[in-house]
Amino acid sequence: MKNAFVFPGQGSQFVGMGKELADNFSSARAVFQEVNEALSQDLFRLMTEGPENELTLTANAQPALMAFSMAVVKVLENDFGIKISDYASFVAGHSLGEYSAACAAGVFSLTDTAKLLRTRGDAMQKAVPVGVGGMAAVIGLPYAKVQELAQACADKDNLCVAANDNADGQVVLSGHLPAIEKAVALAPEFGAKRCIQLPVSAPFHSPLMEPAARVMAEALAQAEAKQPSVPLISNITARAGTAKEEIIANLVAQVTGSVRWRETVDYLAEQGVTGAAELGAGKVLSGIIKRSNKGINAVSCGTAAEIEELAESLQN
Repeated sequence: MKNAFVFPGQGSQFVGMGKELADNFSSARAVFQEVNEALSQDLFRLMTEGPENELTLTANAQPALMAFSMAVVKVLENDFGIKISDYASFVAGHSLGEYSAACAAGVFSLTDTAKLLRTRGDAMQKAVPVGVGGMAAVIGLPYAKVQELAQACADKDNLCVAANDNADGQVVLSGHLPAIEKAVALAPEFGAKRCIQLPVSAPFHSPLMEPAARVMAEALAQAEAKQPSVPLISNITARAGTAKEEIIANLVAQVTGSVRWRETVDYLAEQGVTGAAELGAGKVLSGIIKRSNKGINAVSCGTAAEIEELAESLQN
């Protein structure tokens, strides 16, 4: 039986995240302490107590989600004897989750991953002034049709691209605000069930993020990287890689490139994966996998009870 461990992206954060694990497992507390020290900030307090608007800030949400995911990984390893490299055929993550996956596979240390995500969050926030860009979710259209919609809404001054291909009928657009607003208005004419502007402050995964990509190229070049213990599936290739140089190049490219999650799930199925566990906050990715491919048994794993259940199922 082949298993994949997947890691959530931005939007899955919630106030209270990680508290139950920290209360029950010293290995989880150690993760949160190390991330606090890496960032010279009591991020764990923000994760557990809020305020929500501060936790939602890109520069906080990204390292917070990674810290929670890695706490789950460490509890699995240290308290239940489930080592990622022994039980996973692949790791993958959605957007910032790709960094969590890289950390889980030993490419970067926990401290370096926290610093990289703080840098990434800051750089993405600064790349485009607030109010210039935006994103919108298009529901009920195939990817090719959403690309047509994006082209219809773009002009010489306004960029619009398909940024996240999450699942069949769930694609996110990114670009200049006038183009995004036009897409919301035009989407029904293209056959979309709904098109909803997202409450984000920047046009992520679009060419407008080029300044952030330059920052990340520099930061990643300076980070110490190792070969992954498990093949890591890239957001922008939807294929697994095992060379650290390739993983780093893909992490730079995904700042401006599209997240190919639908194809990632297809790839897992093609490779014979029959089990997928989403480690960390929320149930977004496990939900998508369940809906997209009935042959993969997908579960979410963020509580002590869920960790225990996953460990038992993997060891049986």
